[in-house]
Amino acid sequence: GALKRYELTERDTRMVDLASVAVLFFSSFLAATLLPGGSEAMLAALVLDQPAMSWLWVAVATAGNTLGGLTSWLIGRILRRRLGTPAGLKPSQQRALQQLQKWGAPALLLAWLPVVGDPLCLAAGWLGTHWVPTVTYIAIGKAARYLVLVWALP
Repeated sequence: GALKRYELTERDTRMVDLASVAVLFFSSFLAATLLPGGSEAMLAALVLDQPAMSWLWVAVATAGNTLGGLTSWLIGRILRRRLGTPAGLKPSQQRALQQLQKWGAPALLLAWLPVVGDPLCLAAGWLGTHWVPTVTYIAIGKAARYLVLVWALP
């Protein structure tokens, strides 16, 4: 994969485009909230354009996506405080909350999954998972996804 083939040179470190870092970070952040968006294409483009910077791109995407997931988690905590216990949930939603409550923060390793990842973070906040394991598991899952993506690139 792209992470193994290149060594970072001093010239490469000077060529890091801060605008690319910022755009990748915010793209990753927004992709991890309940807003639509994807950061994988941007990450792939940057890695293919500047493969020596692959570790930086993965770290920036992971940080942005993790903070986005943590934002959804925080929204869940705020909603719980303001609305109290959930009323009117569908049986499938009640089962999902029960499963998350059973598994706890380790379930957030799946926060990278499309469609279910964002609501999973929101539900974890609703259930009051502690922030340290929450951020840890979200980050591990999201970093693993990005590492696999970069590894699979030509």
